[in-house]
Amino acid sequence: MEFYSAYAQGFARVAACTMPVALADPAANARSVLDLARDCHDDGVAVAVFPELCLSGYSIEDLFLQDTLLNAVQEAVATIVAGSADLVPVLVVGAPLRHGSRVLNCAVVIKDGRVLGVAPKSYLPNYREFYERRHFAPGDDLRGAAIRVAGAEVPLGPDLVFAASDLPDLRLHVEICEDMWVPVPPSAEAALAGATVLANLSGSPITVARAEDRRLLVRSASFRDNAAYVFAAAGQGESTTDLAWDGQTMVYECGDLLGESERFPIGPRRTVVDVDLDRIRQERLRMGTFDDNRRTLGLGRSDVREVAFELSPPAGDIGLRRKLDRYPFVPDDPDRLALDCYEGYHIQVAGLMQRLEAIGRPKAVIGISGGLDSTHALIVAAKAMDALGRPRSDVLAFTMPGFATGETTKSLATRLAGALGVTFEEIDIKPAAEQLLKDLDHPAADPTQDEPTYDITYENVQAGLRTDYLFRLANQRGGIVVGTGDLSELALGWCTYGVGDQMSHYNVNAGVPKTLVQHLIRWTIESGQFDEAADQVLGEILDQEITPELIPTVEGQKAQATEDTVGPYALQDFTLFHVLRRGYRPTKIAFLAWHAWHDPEAGDWPPGYPADRRPAYQLSEVRHWLEIFCRRFFASQFKRSALPNGPKVSAGGTMSPRGDWRMPSDAAATAWLADLEQVPRR
Repeated sequence: MEFYSAYAQGFARVAACTMPVALADPAANARSVLDLARDCHDDGVAVAVFPELCLSGYSIEDLFLQDTLLNAVQEAVATIVAGSADLVPVLVVGAPLRHGSRVLNCAVVIKDGRVLGVAPKSYLPNYREFYERRHFAPGDDLRGAAIRVAGAEVPLGPDLVFAASDLPDLRLHVEICEDMWVPVPPSAEAALAGATVLANLSGSPITVARAEDRRLLVRSASFRDNAAYVFAAAGQGESTTDLAWDGQTMVYECGDLLGESERFPIGPRRTVVDVDLDRIRQERLRMGTFDDNRRTLGLGRSDVREVAFELSPPAGDIGLRRKLDRYPFVPDDPDRLALDCYEGYHIQVAGLMQRLEAIGRPKAVIGISGGLDSTHALIVAAKAMDALGRPRSDVLAFTMPGFATGETTKSLATRLAGALGVTFEEIDIKPAAEQLLKDLDHPAADPTQDEPTYDITYENVQAGLRTDYLFRLANQRGGIVVGTGDLSELALGWCTYGVGDQMSHYNVNAGVPKTLVQHLIRWTIESGQFDEAADQVLGEILDQEITPELIPTVEGQKAQATEDTVGPYALQDFTLFHVLRRGYRPTKIAFLAWHAWHDPEAGDWPPGYPADRRPAYQLSEVRHWLEIFCRRFFASQFKRSALPNGPKVSAGGTMSPRGDWRMPSDAAATAWLADLEQVPRR
């Protein structure tokens, strides 16, 4: 496997192209197509899509019925066929072609010096500014047909799917402009029959707001069809006798915009992006109703004609042309992030409200440490009481200092509880922990030991006691224990099983990844959910390093830090998203993580992320922490199989065995670790 090859990693590079058209001059337009085709070849493009009727111009009206024009189009197609014989891209070019006694509005698909097939426009608009039926015949009834073009007879019809034999997930379907605007487009049927990349050649004269209509249609088609949708519209050079043209190009994948070019350009433009064929396949695997819809409609691969071709994509490192989110759970766009935080926070609040109301309105018992997770659970509980019309004193917050609790975090917990107006108590667990260690005959209980023993038992004695106290306090005071552990900790098994922080009566944070928690807290500050005093403490908590504070700090040594053991949460949440939501193999995750993280100057960062705290991770680090993730993820499933209730928050998924994630606790990571071996070590 070529690790650095985008094609080997399941991507296909596509281009949506627009160009100045020479009206009724097919020869000139063929030269323009070939110029762009060569640029696409140099960029390693697999599929290049051009505008509707680009070989003649869309706006030439009755010239479409002139033999001179139609003959010149045939010659132009032949020119492109000959001129592209040594180019990699599949070229999808718009042209008017004679068929029988009529003219068809067609997309000609060209590769390796031959025409693979021709897709006719099925639906011809004849309303408002359009009157295409004056010139063209619809092609919706041409399934199974053939046409002679460029000296050869080739398949013709809306039922063609062009399949790359050496890139099995690349299956191309082509439709034209209005085909996308009807209730059931040809592309929808093709997608159900297996097409993964949907191309639309468009003339589409521009009017105010039509660009947004196109975006809506393209986005929804890519989302609904679980596909990539490549759109190219006519632009400069089309007649402005009665209309205007903006040359809009764009590519969407499963509802996400991968790229678009400027509108109203002077000169040619290309939107070149890499579409993720693995993602499309994985989405369809998970969404069983996609195939159910195919069965209901009686569609299948036998309903399309497959035209095979060999792509022969470029080998080696050609980069990756698509936006990669370093933090897939955290949007880079400020407005989108604010909306996600609003929804996420209120999902948690609503979940806790319903649980409290359903079981007799108990109090909420929470252990708080001054760290991110317990802080967030506390402000969720406080807001739930506000919404229920109950006093915040019904939130019982306990801080339980142990052997390594720092004065800073303890002070933050105390101050936050006071600022929020919740009931607050401190319980020192050290005497109980010392007694338990003594009862266990643990070396840490022996004062004569030269070197302290800070093992897993030492840590879990403290973690377990805290949970034990919380459950007994809940019994005593008429409450339920509100869990604080987050999605990332559950994925990595960074929690104490049973009598420990893995357990609670209801966990509001179970669906929230670590990388999102800080943004949720920051959103509560910025949106004014609490008063200034509370916001001041919340801001200080955001600046603290993540630590369990279970092992005392030795003078001159670094304090215990969670990420030294389980890995940077930035990387582990990146992996978690792509395992849980995408089902990707470790080699692909490593490839994506390297592209996302090796250069801190490239790409976008979430709003408010300090420039001096933006890390970079090289491939060796990515590989190391990915191995840690695989081992911990499989070894910790038994903890996830016994999770308490808690709401799903992110579309990225959750670890609930009753929801997004079900796997046996005794499964092995062997196959995943074997795949990881294909990742270079440096």
